[in-house]
Amino acid sequence: MAEAADIQGTSPSPARRWLRRTASLIVGAPLLAGLLTGPAAPAAQAEGTAKAPTGSRTVDVSLDTLSPAAPVEGDTLTVSGTLTNKGKKAVTEAEVDLRVGPTLPGRSAIDDAAKRTGYLPGSDPARLGGTYTLKIPKLPSGVSQDFSLAVPVDKLGLDEEGVYQLGVSVTGRTADAGYDQVLGIQRTFLPWQPEDADSKTKLTFLWPLIASAHVTAETGSDEQQTPVFANDKLAQELAPGGRLEQLVSLGSQLPVTWVIDPDLLASVDAMTRNYRVRVKDTTVAGTNQAIAKQWLTTLQAAVKDGKVVALPFADPDLASIAHRGKNVSGTLSHLQTATEVAGPTVETILHVKPSTDFAWPVDGAIDPSIVDVATSAGAHKVIARSDSLDETGGLPYTPTAARPIGGGTTAVVADYRLSTAFKGDMARAGDSTLAVQKFLAHTLALTEQAPNKARSVVVAPQRTPTATQAQAMAAALRALADEHWTQPVDLVAAAEEKPDAQATTKVPRASQYPKKLRSQELPTQAFQDIRTTQDSLNSFQVILTAPDRVVTPFGNAINRSVSTSWRGRPLEAQQYRDAVRTYLQSLTNEVQLIAKSDVTLSGRSATIPVTVQNKLVQGVDNLKLRLTSGNSTRLKLNDGAAVAEQPIKIAGGHSQSVKFDASANANGQAQVTAQLFTEDGTPYGEEMTFTVKVSEVTPTVLLVIAGGLLLLVLAGIRMYTHRKRTVANGAAGDNGGEPEQPSDPTPDTGPESGDPSGTGEKVDR
Repeated sequence: MAEAADIQGTSPSPARRWLRRTASLIVGAPLLAGLLTGPAAPAAQAEGTAKAPTGSRTVDVSLDTLSPAAPVEGDTLTVSGTLTNKGKKAVTEAEVDLRVGPTLPGRSAIDDAAKRTGYLPGSDPARLGGTYTLKIPKLPSGVSQDFSLAVPVDKLGLDEEGVYQLGVSVTGRTADAGYDQVLGIQRTFLPWQPEDADSKTKLTFLWPLIASAHVTAETGSDEQQTPVFANDKLAQELAPGGRLEQLVSLGSQLPVTWVIDPDLLASVDAMTRNYRVRVKDTTVAGTNQAIAKQWLTTLQAAVKDGKVVALPFADPDLASIAHRGKNVSGTLSHLQTATEVAGPTVETILHVKPSTDFAWPVDGAIDPSIVDVATSAGAHKVIARSDSLDETGGLPYTPTAARPIGGGTTAVVADYRLSTAFKGDMARAGDSTLAVQKFLAHTLALTEQAPNKARSVVVAPQRTPTATQAQAMAAALRALADEHWTQPVDLVAAAEEKPDAQATTKVPRASQYPKKLRSQELPTQAFQDIRTTQDSLNSFQVILTAPDRVVTPFGNAINRSVSTSWRGRPLEAQQYRDAVRTYLQSLTNEVQLIAKSDVTLSGRSATIPVTVQNKLVQGVDNLKLRLTSGNSTRLKLNDGAAVAEQPIKIAGGHSQSVKFDASANANGQAQVTAQLFTEDGTPYGEEMTFTVKVSEVTPTVLLVIAGGLLLLVLAGIRMYTHRKRTVANGAAGDNGGEPEQPSDPTPDTGPESGDPSGTGEKVDR
């Protein structure tokens, strides 16, 4: 293991011999500390009374700034921070001092020193004292007070190169103990390397631009397909001071390798134009186009001359796929698609050609199945971490990150300590300062493990650093830029470094995969849900005249459904998958059969109309409407068949009425089923059933109908003749006002007269 580097093959320095001599005092330190801290607190406290800090934990010491982080000869070290009296008594005659210990003999010693709390006589070095002591006459209970110490570096007693333990302590008195004692202490580290190292360590720092899924599968009904966001939280991260804004602003000034999720770029790019945001059961217009444009412009400038690595689209959870999803049909094809679109997406938006040859499992934890899944999508390099690919070869130093793991695949093993240095809450200045100093200490200790052997080390921090974590990381990298033991290289170059011959190359077994990470994986049911959605999408797209309008947004949404960002959020992940499936179902229902009432046939043959409606914006094609008679003896369709089909092609927003010929053989009822099918015979939508009633027409009825028609014809002829005769007589009788004489004096009482009953009464015509 790398910790073996703590044992050096050279003779110990005087400072190290001093440390070993004083180590024997540690055993008795707790007893001595108890004597120095005054009377012990009562064993039992009154109920409801908080136990007040005592001894060296009475005063909380926060180190807010330490400048320079790694001083050189001629510098003045300035340490400032805050003292807070957490005890119940005032502290009097307090003195604040620096304590500089000997160099720490390796990375394990740094870890041990960072874990210690409280003051340990014999382990903690003596205070500098003298003119560099800050005196505080009184610090009341519960009160905080700022402090600042400035000491020339040549007064710190730094001799040999290495990592020194640096402490800030508060010595004083309380009413319970009228003698001087250490009431508070905070430790950190002081790297000391005044000249260039014989062989600098090549340092690669990954700078991740990754966010959770924000865009839904839903798009507007307009021609532009306006995207719909689940919320407007992405805008908050892009705005000045937001997480993503800080990552871009800080990263643009640092020698880092950008690791980018193309989905984030696509989402922000969509925000630069018209977009909508879901609010309960409706959507509203998005208003943050300017913020999105500014962020993209800044990022484009930042990556112009840098190295960019593109993850597969939506940063799929490789471990979940490997452990729970790969046996569900279609899962690996989604990963392949996500990898294929990554490069073009980044290149289109950022105008740089990214590397797409890297896979990054969660926390760099790998096993054979994860490696297989990663490489199945085309990656040849897997970003692992040293707590997963643990060193077993007894190397006395931290090896170079790159090493072959078989099958032409390279594992790029990030250093665990450096990669997790900024995972805590960095909101307090004191926490950030300690993290930066510890990070610098480990980089120097790593270099000193083998001063004459150049190595390449990779730092892969958490996927989604907070704004304050990003600020702490940037502070550490800025400090390293001025130091003498590291030099920056990009990830592609780090992956091509010559590996150490004795470095571990064996991928750990599946049983060694961390249980905590396994418990956060997507369940198998998630991948089954995704397969169901994909099957529905496959059936839907074949009927569309412009399938890309649906395939692209839903394909992206399916990729987002397996994103690493869902870890620790199982309910939200389920809700997202359900929303995708529900919206797809709503679209497929826009093409449907219109409900039909029962049909009555009054004859041996007739036509049966069935209406198909298309509410989509685009047209549909490649559909067939099939009509099936439930009683082919009574009712036949299209030339005597029990089943009839007709092709369907409908423009967007239109309906089509399809007519089928029907012939009846007997009176009665027949059930008819209408169902849409795709061209490959797959049912589409719900079937519709209606009843056809057949009513046979007898010869007697036909005779009555024919007689009635004949009477109507005769009446019409009689009426026409009568009118013609009346007009003719009127013209001939125009003789000086004499009334017109009818040509036939016999009254017309026939059916064509104005009095069809022969009674002489008039009726309206």
